[in-house]
Amino acid sequence: MKNKKNLINQIIYRSSRRGSKEMDLLLGNFVKKYINALDDEDLSDLYELLSIEDEIIYKWYYKKRYNLITTNNKITKMLKEY
Repeated sequence: MKNKKNLINQIIYRSSRRGSKEMDLLLGNFVKKYINALDDEDLSDLYELLSIEDEIIYKWYYKKRYNLITTNNKITKMLKEY
């Protein structure tokens, strides 16, 4: 599936070139570890998560401000456990 391959490539790129080193490391390594195990819905959810600003993800992940990201799906749960 060509579209799926393009989506995977976009996710890999967006996860490792965020603009802040912390998010590059966190999201880039998370994606490298799990990208091949994700189904189409998970890839879509991950793509959406990557559209959120670094500062919001950082506060959500490190400072435990759970109300910043309202989406609660498999990807956000996996990232929190990572």
